[in-house]
Amino acid sequence: QTTTNLCGTKMAGLTLNQIRKSYGNLEVIKGVDLNIKDGEFIVFVGPSGCGKSTLLRTIAGLEDISGGEMHIGERLINDVRPSERGVAMVFQTYALYPHMTVYKNMAFGLMQAKKPKDEINRRVREAAKVLQIEDYLERTPKALSGGQRQRVAIGRAIVREPDVFLFDEPLSNLDAALRVQTRLEIAKLHERLGTTMIYVTHDQVEAMTLADRIVVLRDGFIEQVGTPQELYDRPANEFVASFIGSPKMNFFDARGDGHKITLAAGGEVQGSQTGAVRVGIRPENLHLGDGQPLLTARLEVVEYLGESTYMHLVTQANEAIIVKSVSHQTPAIGTMVDLCHKGGPVHIFPVS
Repeated sequence: QTTTNLCGTKMAGLTLNQIRKSYGNLEVIKGVDLNIKDGEFIVFVGPSGCGKSTLLRTIAGLEDISGGEMHIGERLINDVRPSERGVAMVFQTYALYPHMTVYKNMAFGLMQAKKPKDEINRRVREAAKVLQIEDYLERTPKALSGGQRQRVAIGRAIVREPDVFLFDEPLSNLDAALRVQTRLEIAKLHERLGTTMIYVTHDQVEAMTLADRIVVLRDGFIEQVGTPQELYDRPANEFVASFIGSPKMNFFDARGDGHKITLAAGGEVQGSQTGAVRVGIRPENLHLGDGQPLLTARLEVVEYLGESTYMHLVTQANEAIIVKSVSHQTPAIGTMVDLCHKGGPVHIFPVS
């Protein structure tokens, strides 16, 4: 059921049931099931070619689906035109009309829909106030910074008062500082509007900080859906474990005998698995120093990042790993060091 939030913006959940998308004989989306609640902020992540942008475009209606059903609220939208779906999309490129003012860029879609002039004015000025671009309404895009242009593009979506906002990598063209600032603005926008938002990104920092839930995609399938903390603490498989977390999880070849698991690089961890497995340990859960060593590795590179230090090492089984430390005192490059497990979960994954 579609509802309305305090800002007057409509809200609606989204249901995907066995969604498929093919281009000729190439199947890109391979049967996706997903329920998104009213007002939820969902982030699609995955490697290039996994289908996340294609899935977003099918929701927008820019791509026809090849199978399955798609509902916004209780309304089946399979054959509904993009302009009538109640969605608004913000693209990676701003796609602003260079000869129009900010006001006219934001109002253009409403003018094309022949909305009353006073309603257009109200919607544009309300959106400009939400995005703090009221002072830019009479400027043209060339007089704006990249971050300001992206806010105008978001404003153009807001004025449509959609049921669902769709964002396709909206920050990828911004520099690092502007990405952080605009990410915070999008988070505040969601808090204020309370509208359902679906966001595609390659940047897992964006995913972890923005999402109510993250959808991890690979090869047209959903690998796992969960809160950022759930995916970080309890990844469903090695792929999710390697994709969520920065720096990424360390993996070790190992073999279990039903009572314990022995790493190829030396050392043992508890586990009842038998045969070949992969052991995953987060970089912050390994440390150099006293204690029962789990394995020995050679220090190759040290990265100082201010609040922490990343030590890149190679195990005796020739596995590249990272240790994250708050200490800035490190051994000399080339030193063989003992690594201990200082707590935190040890993840055991079957060998696929």
